[in-house]
Amino acid sequence: HESPMLSLDKTKERESLRGFIGDQKTLLSWKMDGLTIVLTYREGKLEKAVTRGNGVIGEVVTNNAKVFDNIPLQIPYQDELVLRGEAIITYSDFEKINSQIEDVDAKYKNPRNLCSGSVRQLNNEITAKRHVRFYAFGLVKAEGIDFHNSKQNQMEWLRAQGFDIVEYQVVTEDTMDDAIDYFSQKVQNNDFPSDGLVALYDDIAYGESLGRTAKFPRNAFAFKWADEM
Repeated sequence: HESPMLSLDKTKERESLRGFIGDQKTLLSWKMDGLTIVLTYREGKLEKAVTRGNGVIGEVVTNNAKVFDNIPLQIPYQDELVLRGEAIITYSDFEKINSQIEDVDAKYKNPRNLCSGSVRQLNNEITAKRHVRFYAFGLVKAEGIDFHNSKQNQMEWLRAQGFDIVEYQVVTEDTMDDAIDYFSQKVQNNDFPSDGLVALYDDIAYGESLGRTAKFPRNAFAFKWADEM
């Protein structure tokens, strides 16, 4: 990976999250529970897809990523683009696939395990039948584009390139509670697994200036549902 993919520091307490947000405009989005994938495009074509792996080195899964339900194989942007996102399988597809497996011991425990197995298939025809979906949550590299120092602008640019992006809301410490209430009500009926929310500073330069600890980046923070830690 171009830069190490670190875990996020996390909390279940709203006040800890409020302390993280402080006076910063912040993007609050789903923390999807699937498999993180890094995509590289060159000359508008998907060139490489790699799993998160240990954060430094991942598995190459390009052939399988090409058959994900919603990954664009061709995009308008022609220079090198590197982005990160989550590969997931919906609960409804998970239940449908599991119901077709007769051996009880061979059934998958949850959508995440099924997604992980599907993304690593040696035969991408099997992957194609599993209806893996990809939701972008972060841009790593897109030279020559001015995002006006805004993560939100990066997300909307990725959307314009044809990617499905993770649902997010822009919050401040004052509007954070309404957004958490919205997400925590919606999660109960979502068709995809989520184990919490991710808070990310909109101000790119400020976020980068904070650096990281040995384990965590300082520009992002995870808020876990009460029963998920």
